[in-house]
Amino acid sequence: MSKKYNVERCTFCGKSRKLVDTLIAGPPGIYICNECIELCNTILVEEVRRKGQEKGSGKDKKLLSPKEVMAELDKFVVGQKMAKKVLSVAVHNHYKRILRGNVGDEVEIEKSNILLIGPTGAGKTLLAKTLAKILDVPFAIGDATTVTEAGYVGEDVENILLRLVQAADYDIERASNGIIFIDEIDKIGKTSKNVSITRDVSGEGVQQALLKILEGTMANIPPQGGRKHPEQSYIQLDTTNILFICGGAFTGLEEIVGQRIGKKLIGFHEDAKDLNEKEKGDLLQQVQVEDLVSFGLIPEFVGRLPIVASLNPLSEDDLVRIMVEPKNAIVRQYEKFFKMDDVALEFEDDALRAVAKKALDRGTGARGLRSILESFMLDIMFEIPSRSDIKTVTITEGMIQGKQPVVPPTKTKKNLESA
Repeated sequence: MSKKYNVERCTFCGKSRKLVDTLIAGPPGIYICNECIELCNTILVEEVRRKGQEKGSGKDKKLLSPKEVMAELDKFVVGQKMAKKVLSVAVHNHYKRILRGNVGDEVEIEKSNILLIGPTGAGKTLLAKTLAKILDVPFAIGDATTVTEAGYVGEDVENILLRLVQAADYDIERASNGIIFIDEIDKIGKTSKNVSITRDVSGEGVQQALLKILEGTMANIPPQGGRKHPEQSYIQLDTTNILFICGGAFTGLEEIVGQRIGKKLIGFHEDAKDLNEKEKGDLLQQVQVEDLVSFGLIPEFVGRLPIVASLNPLSEDDLVRIMVEPKNAIVRQYEKFFKMDDVALEFEDDALRAVAKKALDRGTGARGLRSILESFMLDIMFEIPSRSDIKTVTITEGMIQGKQPVVPPTKTKKNLESA
């Protein structure tokens, strides 16, 4: 008679001892292999992470008041008091609507997306990004100029949603409560009021494509993006609770507003271009729906952006404050870098004003401050790590203007004797 042997196998996956590295015995006849242990550990870690996110974004999450939101914005964004006030109230109401819900209520609160109007470098993107950071929700940025109507060469509207899903590490529940900022929204206005037989694939067509996701729909998102992988299974994302913040410079909108309210742009000012920045900002504070429609946005699209906030152009004083006051101010960052090399960095007030003037001349607003300082600081940051003789660096107006050397000469024996 042939003798039978009982082969020890993993009770969960059925693999024998020969096919795995380790087989651990439990109660009589019960075994588990190292591969199943690793799989269980992965499941447990994911479950803990998911429960932690649910706890942080669920009903028990503290809802910040508008004043608390604005206080946090003040730490990172200089000026723009009215815009910050509008945004603080808007995001508070938006997340109060999500957390407390409409279940059982006769009155259903609709979502209120936001439109930010302001010149380049005024802080539109920074405001949206800072809000997402304060609220601890996923955040994604899209550019309206890269999007085209479905069926044409370009980026799909769904690709913007894909970025949000990726920012949430593919956690669909977190992504569905996130914030999306769509920049350059003014560039998709209709180019003409005349009806054309050709399709406006980057203008009105894109506005039509954005309508559904702005209002709230179950969107099918290709996980790999684009239309090149028709076989891929789609990710479904409900956009009902996603807060959309759209931003644009809307150059020329102040002239439309001026004509509506009867402020003639003639006389002392022959053209809208002759208005100073403060006058343009004052006009943009009075923007209404018909002005945006006249600019080129379709009424249905404007209706999905009921909250409008205008940002004022930044003054020289604002730019100086931006360099030194916020938590992550550029000057503070440089000071920290230099401190790592035991070097003290100081900026004279006149030097900061010289940088601000350069940014104003370039018309780049706050966005240009970093590029100006990066270019200026390059040589000194190249020298500092290898120079033990430098303990303090003071940046002056003359250095910014190129009238004084930025890097002090090396203290060689010859230099000391001549001194």
